[in-house]
Amino acid sequence: MTRPRRRHWVCNQRVRVNHSQLPTGPGSAQEVPPPAGQFPIDPAALPASIRDELQAPDPVAIDTASPELRDGQNHCPKCGATEIHQRAGTDQLVCMFCRHQWEAVRVEEKFGLGEGIGELRGTQMTSGAQDIAADSQSLQTFKCTGCGAEVVVNTATSMTARCHWCRHVFGVNEQINNGAVPDAVLPFLITKDDAVARIRQFVDKRRMFALKAFKQEFKPENVLGVYLPYMVVDANARAAVQGAAEIETARYTRGEGKDQKTYYDADVYRVEREVEFEVDDLTLESSEQRGNLDTKVNTNNIINTILPFDTKNAVKWNASYLVGYTSEKRDRDVAHLHPRLEDQLLSIARAQVHASVGRYNRGVRWEQEHLEVHGTRWVSMYLPVWLYSYQQSNGMLHYIAVNGRTGETMGSVPVQQWKLIVTSLAVGTVVEGLALWMVGR
Repeated sequence: MTRPRRRHWVCNQRVRVNHSQLPTGPGSAQEVPPPAGQFPIDPAALPASIRDELQAPDPVAIDTASPELRDGQNHCPKCGATEIHQRAGTDQLVCMFCRHQWEAVRVEEKFGLGEGIGELRGTQMTSGAQDIAADSQSLQTFKCTGCGAEVVVNTATSMTARCHWCRHVFGVNEQINNGAVPDAVLPFLITKDDAVARIRQFVDKRRMFALKAFKQEFKPENVLGVYLPYMVVDANARAAVQGAAEIETARYTRGEGKDQKTYYDADVYRVEREVEFEVDDLTLESSEQRGNLDTKVNTNNIINTILPFDTKNAVKWNASYLVGYTSEKRDRDVAHLHPRLEDQLLSIARAQVHASVGRYNRGVRWEQEHLEVHGTRWVSMYLPVWLYSYQQSNGMLHYIAVNGRTGETMGSVPVQQWKLIVTSLAVGTVVEGLALWMVGR
């Protein structure tokens, strides 16, 4: 720790935190390729980020396929029937023919995905997290093992179908290269009736300022259960941060009336912190559309407010869980999600070191940050959300979402601006009158 410097500050100045990384990341001046004609080149002469990428081992594949489902059908273990549904409010499956019920296998326990995070090195991907083939198609043709007929499933909109000849229920259970089939699914626990009640209650609390058209057109019966695609990531990382920290030593005012200003004295220190940490089951949206958080056109960020999900209870992929629900297909690969992952890991690192800088009562301004990811493990997973959407006349798309496991509810309700303005003016008038009354006393 360096010797403190005495400085004078105006109290109303803002402390800006620079979240940029050290100048070795993508796009920096050091990321310029060597001039033509200089190959081959000694890897030791390359910038660290390029050298690490070139020398990194190829991703390790973890096979999470279900051999028992490769024929596209999920058979009842008791009678062999294929019409299987989820038992409402539980993680169990039930045969619609003999009513036999059974528990699905949890994916983490089956493949050891919750173990060895501290020993992770390089990139590990499960079967459902593999890169999507550029020429993949949504329309997939499968042969029904019941009668031999060919069944076409549009995996962009559905993961189940019924054979039109023998009426066997057919599910897309084998991982295919169009990103449609994940490794695991976290089944719905919150029923539709419960979700509708929660959304109705959420809207009723905001009806006073809600847009008139929204109130007239609001129909909770249009709430849909949807499985959204996520990548669930384990990470083993190290982060180093450097910056300036301040301890306030004195505070005083200068001037009179409108020219009065408050000043403070502070000792300024140079602070460095380094932390090794592990992250278990970090969730990242793997849909480009849902990952678009442009608040000018949508309220996709609502989805993040109903986190977390109990991903430890996710079960091995089985299309039977999707009966009665819709789903969205993954369209982002691991490489696309790396910048988002690094941003999340840096946020976690800052939180990890926060307790160690509590003595600096003026705060810390992190000026340099460096992240080293030792290893990651990526699992593709469907997470359950009850969703109600409303598109305003100006094109703004509003969502109200319910976590399909915990019932956590959050949403965006379009409001009538004039009501907000009138209420604000009325409140301001009351406050001003109360202040005058107090002065009069």
